[in-house]
Amino acid sequence: MRVARFAGDDDPRYGVVGADGDTPIIAPLKGDPLYAPLELTGEKLALEDVRLLAPVIPRSKVVCVGKNYVAHAAEMGGDVPEEPLIFLKPNTSVIGPGEPIFYPKQSQNVHFEGELAIVIGRICRNLTAEDAPKVIYGYTVANDVTARDLQAKDGQWARAKGFDTFCPLGPWIETDFDPSDVRVRTTLNGETKQDGRTSDMVFDVTTILQYVTSFMTLLPGDVVLTGTPDGVGPMQAGDHVAVTIDGLGTLTNPVVADD
Repeated sequence: MRVARFAGDDDPRYGVVGADGDTPIIAPLKGDPLYAPLELTGEKLALEDVRLLAPVIPRSKVVCVGKNYVAHAAEMGGDVPEEPLIFLKPNTSVIGPGEPIFYPKQSQNVHFEGELAIVIGRICRNLTAEDAPKVIYGYTVANDVTARDLQAKDGQWARAKGFDTFCPLGPWIETDFDPSDVRVRTTLNGETKQDGRTSDMVFDVTTILQYVTSFMTLLPGDVVLTGTPDGVGPMQAGDHVAVTIDGLGTLTNPVVADD
């Protein structure tokens, strides 16, 4: 099931994405599906007539894993960590499909990083391998935008990863999805830059969730980014970046100068 957050002529709502014959539609839901049972309103809206938003706005945090693909760790000039390398992005960095990534004045080297994202559905701490899959609401596509020069300058990653608009998510949450071996591809202005598979992750989804919840509580709506394949590179104002994950869809955002 594909659950989206969207805007039409009223306040943002949630809906289930599907088709009515050959026409893509969204069927609105009553309330937030992360906090209430799924209940359709009975409406059917053409998908082209609504604007998709970030499918979730984390109530608490975005948790990220660094250097989780061997080739990406190598291109960044480092070894693969012995344990998941964890950092945070603020929830204010989240934007949705089609929304602009603002290129900050403080940076001269902003990079794309296409990633698989986990959306948490239950409060959880100290997960076992058996319980980890049970807390996952679904998966979506992410772009862990990074000011690479500030990352090197600061020595820690809060500023480089945390600018407003630096965490595009979308286009929706897929609740029935096997993340073990799917293609992750990033294009810049239509040219392929990243092309990897989640089977190449050093730490898989279960291991990541076990590790993260060993020292912090995850809440419903929290998002966990699982790392990026090799091929990261710079974007400029005027570019369009698209991240596609097989079975999930494509997340596309323009890059604009932050005037």
